[in-house]
Amino acid sequence: MNKKHKYSLNTRILITGGAGFIGSHLCDRLLKEKKDVICLDNFFTGQKRNIEHLFSNAYFELIRHDVTFPYYAEIDEVYNLACPASPIHYQYDPVQTVKTSIHGAINMLGLAKRTGAKILQASTSEVYGDPTIHPQIETYWGNVNPIGLRSCYDEGKRCAETLFFDYHRQNNVNIKVVRIFNTYGPRMHPNDGRVVSNFIMQALKGEDISLYGDGTQTRSFCYVDDLIEAFLMFMNTDNNFIGPINIGNPNEFTIKELALKIIDLVQSKSKITFHDLPSDDPKQRCPDITLAKTVLNWEPKISLEDGLKETIAYFKKSFF
Repeated sequence: MNKKHKYSLNTRILITGGAGFIGSHLCDRLLKEKKDVICLDNFFTGQKRNIEHLFSNAYFELIRHDVTFPYYAEIDEVYNLACPASPIHYQYDPVQTVKTSIHGAINMLGLAKRTGAKILQASTSEVYGDPTIHPQIETYWGNVNPIGLRSCYDEGKRCAETLFFDYHRQNNVNIKVVRIFNTYGPRMHPNDGRVVSNFIMQALKGEDISLYGDGTQTRSFCYVDDLIEAFLMFMNTDNNFIGPINIGNPNEFTIKELALKIIDLVQSKSKITFHDLPSDDPKQRCPDITLAKTVLNWEPKISLEDGLKETIAYFKKSFF
């Protein structure tokens, strides 16, 4: 039962990791709908510049807090986004990454249990590991190395999903679990090591584009606005539909194709250089979004070229 607060006029929403790339866009969207938004962030990877335009908004509240410690508030919904999501950041302190995924999930689920709030877990396509089926469907259990360099993130997110479903079964917590595939757009961290931000920064500087492997590995890229739209649609579905659900763009590109497209859009003189592929880097990553199309009537609308133009414009304005 959702315990709507007696004196609350607006829906009170807590966003963990709200100053991050995706979290800040979610703050924007919910505030446009006149929701009361509490942005919780410890600023390990989140940036105040992402949300500084919201400081004067009466419906917005920023709190510096680490989700590995309990947090108490009277809220109606939780979006649990807190966790470093790029290999450079989550491998910097792998133990803390695991704690953020697992302790953070326990603390937020406990809050949702107490308040009767609906809670969304931002899970990841990394739960599929280096997949042996293509594209990936939600019923696939994955192919994950439990002791590798990426395991702190992959297994942390897998355990968080376990906790969400156990809290739902044991305590009737109203959960939603979304598996996010590669997402890009304005406010990506310039030094997060992700392929889109890496390539854009290198192209804008006129540096060589660092391509790991032979460039034939594939990814699908979803623009952040499409992702946020799916979040809200998912949260508004019947309480019996809890996921997990894949959200991403099923249009697949090789990493080399992405590099060439960015060089062209930036009109850069950068050349491509090849380097060894990192450990456990998946060869293919592409979502099957049949479930999202069927249940949410959702599919991405923004093309890779249009999304890259917006992202490049942001990087130019912010860092050059």
